[in-house]
Amino acid sequence: MMKVVIVDDEPKAIDLLRGYIFRFENIEIAGTFRNGITALAFVESNPVDLILLDINMPHLSGLAFAKSLKTNSKIIFTTAYSEYAAESYDIEAVDYLLKPISFERFARAIRKANQDHEDLIIPKNLFVKSGQQIHRVNPHEILYLEKDGNYITFNLQNSKILARYSISEVLNILPDYFIQVHKSFIVNTEIIDMINKSEIKMKQHIIPIGLSFKVNLDLLINKKYKH
Repeated sequence: MMKVVIVDDEPKAIDLLRGYIFRFENIEIAGTFRNGITALAFVESNPVDLILLDINMPHLSGLAFAKSLKTNSKIIFTTAYSEYAAESYDIEAVDYLLKPISFERFARAIRKANQDHEDLIIPKNLFVKSGQQIHRVNPHEILYLEKDGNYITFNLQNSKILARYSISEVLNILPDYFIQVHKSFIVNTEIIDMINKSEIKMKQHIIPIGLSFKVNLDLLINKKYKH
């Protein structure tokens, strides 16, 4: 059983996360707090496995909370602001969720925080709807995905699938080793052969890197090769 604390100054945000957590049988909510100072005092006296932590809060911000934390609790940041992402990884947060948070994206973060539980493992296959057909796809066979208007092309090792999805919808169903590197591209990081300042090379394909998404690659590299 994983014990979780929710810290957010917005009641609606707490209610949303509480509802998501109730969908998991092996997660227990140890407490919910709208004040970071009160939450920090509780966690120091009652250690928990995971803290769902808002960043922009009065009195004590989520980043200040995390830097003051003396327990080994894992942290998932939840915020409406993307500019704190790099600093959150310096703190070694498990994940960084941008509001509004979908259940699929939330579940993906929980799986990262609690990888030992079999019931939280990402399914081996995805089911992708293309027109009137539904394709079963092994994520490991996906090289990269390319957005074109309202459609996404799943570029597999031996075929392609064109499906009507948005980038955000696709990111919510893909495993954690997929990251967005351009406004139109998502790549399978396990298949990358080479990265330079402006592009990625993988299996005879060259994928551009968007300037605003370079931080995603930097965070990935720092996290994988930090030690």
